[in-house]
Amino acid sequence: MAQQKELSSVTEWRIKMADGSSEALAPEPGFACRAWLALKVLIMGLVLKVCNFFRKAWDMGQNEPKKVIHCMKVGMALTVVSVFYYMRPLYEGTGGNAMWAVMTVVVVFENTVGATVSKSLNRICGTLIAGSLAIGIHWVVSQSGKEFEPYINGISVFLLASAVTFSRFIPSVKKRFDYGAMIFILTFSLVTVSGYRVDELLEMANSRFYTIIIGTSLCIMITMIICPIWAGEELYTLITRNMDKLAYSLDGCVGEYFNDSGSSSDGAKASDKTLLGYKCVLTSKATEEAMANFARWEPAHGRFNFRHPWKQYLKIGASMRACAYCIDALDGCVNSDNEAPELIKKHMSKISLKVSSESSRVIKELARTMKTMQKSSTVDYLVGEMNNAVLELQNDLKSLPTLFINPQPLQGTDCPDKKNTGAVALMDILPLVTLASLLIKISTRIEGMVNAVEELAEMGEFKSVANANEKNQCPVSKTKVADEHKEDV
Repeated sequence: MAQQKELSSVTEWRIKMADGSSEALAPEPGFACRAWLALKVLIMGLVLKVCNFFRKAWDMGQNEPKKVIHCMKVGMALTVVSVFYYMRPLYEGTGGNAMWAVMTVVVVFENTVGATVSKSLNRICGTLIAGSLAIGIHWVVSQSGKEFEPYINGISVFLLASAVTFSRFIPSVKKRFDYGAMIFILTFSLVTVSGYRVDELLEMANSRFYTIIIGTSLCIMITMIICPIWAGEELYTLITRNMDKLAYSLDGCVGEYFNDSGSSSDGAKASDKTLLGYKCVLTSKATEEAMANFARWEPAHGRFNFRHPWKQYLKIGASMRACAYCIDALDGCVNSDNEAPELIKKHMSKISLKVSSESSRVIKELARTMKTMQKSSTVDYLVGEMNNAVLELQNDLKSLPTLFINPQPLQGTDCPDKKNTGAVALMDILPLVTLASLLIKISTRIEGMVNAVEELAEMGEFKSVANANEKNQCPVSKTKVADEHKEDV
């Protein structure tokens, strides 16, 4: 019996092949083996995802070191403020409310100095006003009698919470004091409701207010002393970079349409300039408004005085977006399926490229003016050159009807019927006419940018630079502009 079991344990199945040979059949893997393989695949997938996450985090830290510095500053602030909780003398001195300082650091510490100062002052003012009102109402309640206390507290919470919540819908309040209004509602409700059961309400309110002062002061000192990130500086950098990108996108679109090798080396580079240019300008409105709001809370720093005209940067950004919308429509003409006849395209290419070149030179000069914070002595000259080029473009547009009404000079078009040739040429020429009219409109909107930058130069007290030879020179050489564009990208 034992011998039969031994024989059956080593029995294997074999299959007979066509050539007379036999081949052993391997047994299928069992459930445990399949489960182990599935678990192994799952673990390897999780490990790969974790490795990819850390690789992306490392790349982001290398590309944007300011974010790493901000994280370290938050950790430093929390470590310092936690000392009030760990050390017995400090803990007893704050009345056991040291945790409010830790919470203040968590909710107040922001990436830029302006945002941190804004939230800190909003929290202090909201806490102080709400606490004072709550204590005053508590005193009125104590004089009125214990039986009226719940009703007076409930009515006061309802009225003040409703009124302050409504104020948060007012645009001017929401833009600058929304966080303070929210803190007012929170503090007033907590103090008023807790005052019904707490006897020493004034002492509790004072201890919490002091811990909030400690947390906000610590946040302001750390964010201003250790590698400060100024919202005004970020706004200034964003506007100047967007100007350069706008100029390059204008050159890239027109150069791509006319296949101009001087404006863009290939189609891929032109597409990249378009994508990184006007699209960045179109999507930067919310960022500009937030930075301008935070910059008004910051003290004087660097080249920016205490009352630097940050609102003027928003006007410059709006004028840049007006140009960017035209460039967006210009890009639609470039990607249009209708192709203008080569003769007319060649007829319009030189002057169109000249208009785009002169317009981009004006934008680059405005960017240089803002970067150096010095008034330009050549911007009027460049605007005049741009307007002269626009007049030439308008004159060339007036000569277009003679080209497509008399179709015999057109090359590359079949003209089986003389009556239909003019109509076909008119449909084909529409994108080219639209492109020319957009260039004219862009030049008009660039003059609005010039006026906005000149107003900033007056309000910001930019320095004047007198250079007699500057009018005869290109204000920004192509090599220098290209280098600056590479740095921005």
